[in-house]
Amino acid sequence: MSRPAPLRADLPKARAGMVIGLLGGSFDPAHQGHVDITLAALRRFGLDRVWWMVSPGNPLKARGPASMARRLDQARQIMQHPKVSITGVEAVLGTRYTADTLAALRRLYPGVRFVWLMGSDNLASFHRWEDWRRIADTVPIGVLARPGSRLGARFSPAARYMERHRLSSEDSRLLGQAGAPVWCMVDLPLNPASSTEIRAQGGWHGQD
Repeated sequence: MSRPAPLRADLPKARAGMVIGLLGGSFDPAHQGHVDITLAALRRFGLDRVWWMVSPGNPLKARGPASMARRLDQARQIMQHPKVSITGVEAVLGTRYTADTLAALRRLYPGVRFVWLMGSDNLASFHRWEDWRRIADTVPIGVLARPGSRLGARFSPAARYMERHRLSSEDSRLLGQAGAPVWCMVDLPLNPASSTEIRAQGGWHGQD
């Protein structure tokens, strides 16, 4: 049986012509590093809005995260900005992989320009994502430097695949208006916070 089409009331609002940055992840938990790269992305990539897409789970991780409700609530506490929406889009859409989520959003929001956002640590492992080439060929990608991963990201299989489509950091504000495939990596003051370390230090308990 096919899944019912999601109600637009369950999804963030956007109008044609807007440039929306999408920051996906388990946010288990959300932390100041997520806040920093979000604010930097708004400034550097010429975005009108950023949506945090809190995922039901990461297909690359064997262990499940804390409950969606808890992660959404914590994310909303730490990220309070008029241009940032905290969403459970993938749970609403019923999608498991980023490529499918992007395809669904592009159908639901005709005329909206989406930019996929990631830290450089994610770019280093991007080639392990399901249909990662389809993602790279579909939407602009904005990469923000993360501690200890700049070099690995710069020479990753995904970066090599997209090399000739790279936009210089000086032109980063053009990213949202550029046609895919295109990507840009920018540096920012590094915040060493990570969800993994927060969990390891007991600052956040895993599954509820």
